[in-house]
Amino acid sequence: MKILIADDDQQILRALRITLTAKKYTIITAVDGTAALNAAIEHQPDLFLLDLGMPGLDGVEVIQGIRGWSQAPILVLSGRTSPSEKVKALDAGADDYITKPFSIEELLARLRALTRRIRSDESVPVVTLGPVTVDLAARIVTRIQDDKLKSISLTPTEWQVLEILIRNAGKVVTRQDLLTAIWGTEHAMDSGYLRLYISQLRKKIEVNPAKPEFISTASGIGYRLDGLG
Repeated sequence: MKILIADDDQQILRALRITLTAKKYTIITAVDGTAALNAAIEHQPDLFLLDLGMPGLDGVEVIQGIRGWSQAPILVLSGRTSPSEKVKALDAGADDYITKPFSIEELLARLRALTRRIRSDESVPVVTLGPVTVDLAARIVTRIQDDKLKSISLTPTEWQVLEILIRNAGKVVTRQDLLTAIWGTEHAMDSGYLRLYISQLRKKIEVNPAKPEFISTASGIGYRLDGLG
């Protein structure tokens, strides 16, 4: 697997390159946002590790640039700890966020989780949620809006959450089951991440995210997808 690491801290770059190379990952590095985008286009990495506070283009701008053409998982490694910074990165298209300093064990666990995918099953290839159509096999979401067909971009993790809910439509999926399926058992209690992704999906899928019609909350338990057509 090919990973692009972008960070202006040379010590972090060196440490991650040594550690991840030892784990059989192929590593490409960049020291600023512009170099990161150029390297992404040239090398087409399978996964990105991005700092937010880089010179030139910052991490959020890099995420937005990558999301213009790639759905490869993006893991943010940042010293910024405020919830607003995390939400901004996730809104831009990041899949996960680790605050510096972090342990190598946690980083490796997050990498394993991001490379884990729910395999598509042809038994439910295309479904509709009101004006929204979800093609599970092609991994395409579209919405009819103002008599026009518009594409909706989902991050890989958003896809995983939505697909699990679709395949369990009408049933409550517990937070623990969702977290375990996507991030692994070591994160089965990290419900904060899940709430963020549910919020992101509602913004993209629901007509009125504040009053969700399709993705409902089972208070204290989990989430249920209704209105499947």
